[in-house]
Parts: sequence; C-alpha cells; structure tokens
Amino acid sequence: MSACPVVVEPDPSLFYVLADHKRAPILEALQAARAAELAPFSAPGHKGGVGADAELLQLLGVELFRSDIWLNTRDFNDTLAEAEALAAHAWGAERAYFLVNGSSSGNHAYLLATIAPGDEVIVARDIHKSLLVGLILSGARPVYVNPRFDRACNISLGIDPTDLAAVLDEHPDAKLVALVSPNYHGLSSDVHVLAQVAHARGVPLFVDQAWGPHFGAHPELPESAIDAGADGAVVSVHKLLGSLSQGAILFSNSARVNPDALGSVVAMTQTTSPLLPLLASIDAARRQVALYGEQLLNCALYLAHDARRRLNNLPGLSVLTPETGDGPVCDPTRLVIDVHGLGLTGFQAEQLLRERFAIAPEMSDFLSVICLVTAGDTPDTLNRLVAAFALLAGEYRRPLAVPRHWTRSLSSVIASDEQLLTPREAFYSARRNVPLAQAAGEIAAEMLVPYPPGVPLVLPGEVISAEKIDYLSEGIRHGICIRGAADPSLLTVQVVA
Repeated sequence: MSACPVVVEPDPSLFYVLADHKRAPILEALQAARAAELAPFSAPGHKGGVGADAELLQLLGVELFRSDIWLNTRDFNDTLAEAEALAAHAWGAERAYFLVNGSSSGNHAYLLATIAPGDEVIVARDIHKSLLVGLILSGARPVYVNPRFDRACNISLGIDPTDLAAVLDEHPDAKLVALVSPNYHGLSSDVHVLAQVAHARGVPLFVDQAWGPHFGAHPELPESAIDAGADGAVVSVHKLLGSLSQGAILFSNSARVNPDALGSVVAMTQTTSPLLPLLASIDAARRQVALYGEQLLNCALYLAHDARRRLNNLPGLSVLTPETGDGPVCDPTRLVIDVHGLGLTGFQAEQLLRERFAIAPEMSDFLSVICLVTAGDTPDTLNRLVAAFALLAGEYRRPLAVPRHWTRSLSSVIASDEQLLTPREAFYSARRNVPLAQAAGEIAAEMLVPYPPGVPLVLPGEVISAEKIDYLSEGIRHGICIRGAADPSLLTVQVVA
C-alpha cells in the first residue's frame, strides 16, 4: 500500500450485497426513543441526566445521559435479535450474542454451556484469566497444552496442531478444546488445522479471539476463527474496532453446540440492565466494519507498516515483524517495540512515554512496549509516537545485559507446571498464607495474573515453581501489576493448606 486512503461511501453497485448492513437496529431504536421524548417513570434513576451529579454531567456530556434509557422489554428483545442476526452474518456465523461485559463473559458463557463438572477440557496454557474463571465456575478438569515458543524472540507462537492431536489422543473423553488466538502479541495459531484436529475426534473448538475482532475484514489480516472452522469464538469489538469499552460478541457456528442452551447461559452471565448506548455502539461498529472495514483497515495497516519501518531504523529499537508462510501469522497492526537496546525496560519506556510525551501504550513488560494501531489513528498520531521514540533513542544508548528473569509477558515462563487439583478444587480449598519466597513446591490456591496481559502466571491447583517465583519477585520490583492475589503486595501468597 502506497498511501492512506480516504474513507468514502461504498460503491452503490455493492448495495445489493451490503444493503442489510446499512441498518443498525439498536442505534435506530435509540434514536427513535430519543425523538419521542417520553417522560421516564422507569430506571435509570438519573432520568435523562436531571438527577445526575453536575460535575459528572459536565465531564461526560448530557447526551450520554439522555441516551441512557430503556426500551420496553418486548421491543428491546426484538431489536437485539435483529442486530445480533446482522452481526452473525457479518462475521459468517450462525448465531451471535451481544455482550456488555466484554469477552470475559463470553468465555464464561461458552464454557458453562458446553462442559459440566468433572468433564475434561483441553485448554491452551496461555489462556486469559476469564477462561480460567470459566473453569472454576464450571468445575471442569482442564488438561493444559503449552504453546510453542520462539526462544530467540522469547515469545509465544500459539498452539501446534501436533501437540493438540497428542493431548486429545491421550484424553479421548475431552468435551471441548479452548484456546486464545491471537495472543497479546498478535500472533495467531493455525485455527484451521486445529479445528480439523479437534473435529476429527468429535470435539468442538472454541477460540478466545478477543484481540482479533478485525480478523477476516482485510486480506492482510488472518482469517477469523469462525471462517477457519471454529465452533465458537468471542471477539472484543471495543479493543480494535469502534465500540465503547466492554462491547463484545460471542459467535456460535456449529451443530456440536446447542445454540439455545448457549443463548440461555449468555443471558445468565449478563446484566439484566444493559447500557443501551453500549449495545448501540456494538451495533454501529458492526455496520462500520461490514460497510467500510477494508477501507478503514487499509489506512491502519499503512500507518502501522510505515511506523514499523521508521522505528526499526532508530538505533537501539526493533519491532516484531509479522511472519509469513506456513508459520504463525502476526497481526501487523500491533507494534511490539523492543526497547532493551536503549538500556531501558519496557516498564521504564512506558513511563517515559506517558509522563514526557503524553502517549499511552497498551502495555509494557521487561523487554518491550506494545502499541495498537487502529482505524482511529491518523498520520499525526503515528508521527507523534515515532518522534517520541526518536528522542528516547537519542538520549538512551546503553544496551542492557538482559537478566534471565527479564522476559516477555507471554514467554516460556507461563508454561504449565504440575497440576494436582482442578482450579475449582483449589479455589474452594482450605488455605494458608506463605511468603512468596518460600512458596516453591506449594499448590496455589489463587491465581497470580500479571495485568496486562491477563494471562495467569500461576493457576489454582498448580505447583508453584521457583522460576515463576523469580519472575514475580522481579516483576514486583519493577512495578508490574499482579491481579488475583489476596495480598496486593505479593509479600505472601495463598496456597492449599
């Protein structure tokens, strides 16, 4: 691509294909309700913002509160069903379910709908914490399969189909395979082959595709999990498309999973009072990607490629380059920027970007800073990012000798250790506190999750290794945020008594 294109109206000749996607049923219903100027005698109690705090109203704007209304239940159900049908069509699925609690609630719902207490489920070890919560809620018995790792780049490459086949053959009674693709660094597993491996053994495949809502919308991006043959997938529309935060969609595409049962569990795991502007934003984001997706992504991809080239030309910096061919595919809109060649940790670089340049990266770890490029970016925003790194590259010229504890957030340190209890058994077990430094060999009773990216380093029921203690100790010293621990300081951890 040689230029960043301007988004224009679609070619009218395409309207016979895209006509339905010109609609946004929830957005239209919200607009109609606003125009009716109904006097509300129902929740929410702020009554169009009249009862809201004045400072909050000024900060967020009165239009948001005026749009925070409720349709009557029947109209809401019909409108939601129409919007979800359009989303299913846009992503090539049989059914779609809008989620207002992010992909996390979709992960919970899919596991609860497909597995029962005691069932075996094959789970990729680099799961998000929400899939772990789904295992605790369901009472299933996970069998973890470790992703392959690129030792040179110290990065997870996703699940290898050969490894999955071997684990499934060892556990023929498994009821589900669940994995994450793409991972936090944008690397995708070969979902097409993984689906074939699972289906050959009669097992459905579920993909947490939270970080790939744009997959399948442009030829330079990997295909979506649904297009690749997954039986179910969840996408976070808010992460890289135009929805408000928490907006996500769960898809079902297989007779192996009862869609009515799945719909019931989705309702059980969602609030009964969803924010209508949030649902409208999911609906509008679907319309936007269905009508203009390739054009918008053309621009984002151009900006990302150009920024990657310029950053790679700066001394001391390197950017993970997407792989091609038969190997894993990396999302090119994600910039994984190694900074240890400047003598900085990723944590230090993120702090400098925020405090000196008012730039907010997605996350950092010991080695790198991760920045997302989306349709919301412009040449100005990328120029600002590159200029900030250029100044840092001119000031810091002391390459670090990287200690062995300094690694990426999705490196081999997450690999599964011995699992003696299920997550549910460990979570509900009697507990005792031990100092972190003395926890090696103990069975974890809580999850220890560096956040972001939200991949559990230690799982309930897992034997805690000395390597993970070293990583956690070093991470805490550098200010990494650990969620799931009862002791926020991580001076102690809870283990099975």
